[in-house]
Amino acid sequence: MELARLVEVSRQVRETSSRTAKRHRLAECLRGAGPADAALAVSYLAGRLPQGRIGLGPRLVRQAAAAAAAREAAGAAGEPLTLRDVDAAFSGLAALGGRGSQQARGEGLAALFARASAAERDFLARLIHGELRQGALEGLLVEAIAEAAELPASEVRRAVMLAGEPAAVAEVVLAEGRAGLARFTLRPLHPVQPMLAQAARDMDEALESLGEAALEYKLDGARVQVHKRGDVVRVFSRRQNDVTDSLPEVAEAVAACGADALILDGEVIALDARGRPHPFQVTMRRFGRKSEVSAARAALPVNVFLFDCLHHDGEDLIDRPGAERFDRLARVVGPELLVPRRVTADPADATAFLEQAFADGHEGVMAKSLTSPYAAGSRGAGWLKVKQAHTLDLVVLAAEWGSGRRQGWLSNLHLGARDPEHGGYVMLGKTFKGLSDAMLAWQTRRLLALALGQEGHVVHVRPELVVEIAVNEIQTSPQYPAGMALRFARVRRYREDKRPEEADTVDTVRRLYGRDLGAS
Repeated sequence: MELARLVEVSRQVRETSSRTAKRHRLAECLRGAGPADAALAVSYLAGRLPQGRIGLGPRLVRQAAAAAAAREAAGAAGEPLTLRDVDAAFSGLAALGGRGSQQARGEGLAALFARASAAERDFLARLIHGELRQGALEGLLVEAIAEAAELPASEVRRAVMLAGEPAAVAEVVLAEGRAGLARFTLRPLHPVQPMLAQAARDMDEALESLGEAALEYKLDGARVQVHKRGDVVRVFSRRQNDVTDSLPEVAEAVAACGADALILDGEVIALDARGRPHPFQVTMRRFGRKSEVSAARAALPVNVFLFDCLHHDGEDLIDRPGAERFDRLARVVGPELLVPRRVTADPADATAFLEQAFADGHEGVMAKSLTSPYAAGSRGAGWLKVKQAHTLDLVVLAAEWGSGRRQGWLSNLHLGARDPEHGGYVMLGKTFKGLSDAMLAWQTRRLLALALGQEGHVVHVRPELVVEIAVNEIQTSPQYPAGMALRFARVRRYREDKRPEEADTVDTVRRLYGRDLGAS
C-alpha cells in the first residue's frame, strides 16, 4: 500500500466529524491494504511507530524536512513510498547505535524524506513525534477493523484487549476472518490492556451507581501487570513495557506465590519510613532503570499492591464477577500484597473509608462492582474513582486549535499563575479536559476576541480570562519556568466574575506543591 493513500485517508478522517463516516473510510482503507499491510496501516493511523522511539529529535526532523523541500523545489522526485518502505527505513534507523549513529540517523531520515511529498513528510514527522492526531482513536480503529473483516465489533474489541494492541488483530482477521479470533487468548507472559475507571463526583454517587461495592485505596503509584509461568515472572507497565529488571522486588514477591500460572493487576508505589506514599514522580524514578538497580532499590524500595486476578493456573477469570476474582487473588497471594479494601453499601462507612485513605496520604478510593467482569482495555462503569482535588483560579495565556472531533475549536488551554513579584504570569501547564461542546464553542469565540497573534496552531491571547482548574497534584517539572506543573488538570468553570488580578499567584501554587511533598 502506498503511503500517499494512507496520508489521504488520515486527512479525510481528520476533517470528518461523523464517526460513522470516519469508520467507513478507515474500513475501506484497511480492506485496500489487505492482510499484508493492515498491521502497519493500523499502527500509523493510531499514531504509533512499531519500532517505538528511535532517537530522532526535532532538530534532525526539521533538517531532513528542509533538505527534502529544497530538493522538491529543484524538481527532483523519488519513487512513491509504500508502507513497507517506511517500515524498513524506520527499522534501519532504530537499529543504529554507537559512535556516529546520530549522524547516520539524520542521513537515513533525509533519504526517506527525499522520496516523500510535503504531505507525507508532515505525516511522518508527526508520527515520529507522537503528535499524529487525526481522530483515528483506537476505539474507532477497532470498529473499522471489524467492519473491514465483516465481524461483530464486540468480538474484535475483545481480541484487541487480549492482544494488547489492534495492529496484530487487524492482520489476522483480515486474513482468516472469525477463525483467527481464536488466536487471541490470555497467555501468561503476554500483557493485555488494563481495565480503566470512570470518575464519580463523590462517594454517594459511586454507591448509588454500584450498590454494595468493594472499596479500595486509590494509590497514586504506577499501574503494573505481573505475570508468572513456572519459575518465570515478568512485570509489565501500563504501556505494556517489560520493567521486570527495574523492579526486582515486585518479581520476587509474586515468584513466592504458590501458583504455577498467574496474571495479576496492581499498583507499584514507593512508601516512606512511615508507610506514606511518595509523590508519583518519585515512584517513577524506579521505572526504566537498567543500571545500578540494586543501589536504586536500597535507596528507594517500592511495594506492590495487587487488586485483581485475571488468570490462575490455566483458568481465565476476566469474565468472572469482581468478587470472585478478588477471592481468587486473596487465595494465591499473601495479605501483605493486597490493596486495603472494604466491602460496603453504607454511605457513612464508605465515607469513613475514603477519609482514612486521605489521612493515609492516598489520592482517594476506587469503588468496584462485585458483579462486573474485567473489561480489559475499557473504561468500564464497573470501576469508579473518587478523588480529592485542589482547585486553582488561573489565567488563560494561549490556546491550541483542536483536531478530530474538536476541529475548528480552540481547545488545549495554556494556563498561568499570577507572578506579583516580577509581573505577568507564569505558565504551569495545559489542559483540554473537562470541556463540554458548549464550553468549547464559547471559549473559542471569547479567546479569538482576545487574540494577540498566532504561531502555528497556537493562538496567544491577552491574559484576561480566568478559569477554575481542578488538579490532583502539583509536581516537579523542568519544562516550565517555575519548576512546577499541574498533574491531571481539568476545567471546572470559567470565572468571569474574577479579574486576572484576582487569579491565584505562583506563591499559592508553591504552597500546594509543598503540601503535596509534605503529605508524602
